Amino acid sequence: MADKDVSKKVPIYKLKTTEEIMKYYDEWGKNNKYDKDMVEWDYTGPKETVEAFKKYANNKEIKIYDAGCGTGLVGVELKNSGYTNFDGVDLSQKLLDLVPKGLYKNLSKADLNKSLNIKDNEYDAVLCVGTFTFGHVKPLALDEFIRITKNKGLLCFTINEGIYEEYGFDKKIEELTESNLWKKKEFFKSNYISSKNVNAWLGLYEVIK
Repeated sequence: MADKDVSKKVPIYKLKTTEEIMKYYDEWGKNNKYDKDMVEWDYTGPKETVEAFKKYANNKEIKIYDAGCGTGLVGVELKNSGYTNFDGVDLSQKLLDLVPKGLYKNLSKADLNKSLNIKDNEYDAVLCVGTFTFGHVKPLALDEFIRITKNKGLLCFTINEGIYEEYGFDKKIEELTESNLWKKKEFFKSNYISSKNVNAWLGLYEVIK
């Protein structure tokens, strides 16, 4: 699907700079329009990702990092699946302000395209859903996710199919695999935003250290 076709279906995909995207999210967050749109669009990314994740993460008390948590849609799915210890981070304060109170242990504002102020091997798992997309977070973030994840920890993420090759996610995944930094558990095409005919690759990898 061409970039211009996708941007007609999901307007934020046509934005290129962080400033433009943040301004868009500031407006999108008003009156809970973001969450309403996700329901209307049948955005299945969070549910699909947690369904894949929980097949490999039996311990419900592991420490999880929800990277690009937005309004907490992944957090809700984690809670519904019995997980109890997860932190969230997002670049948009407007979306963070809409996260249900008490859902996450900790919430923080950070740019995932930059180094994270987090210790090595801090988390048992990192989930990143809906954040590897047009104009958002780039492939280098995967290096940071591996750094903050423990040996044998899990990385579970979606990559919008429209940027998979354009942004170099295909090459980054191959590089990390050949460098023996992780091992593939699952990688498949998910429905993502089925009502808009926008698909994403869903990957689940075990970190090797």
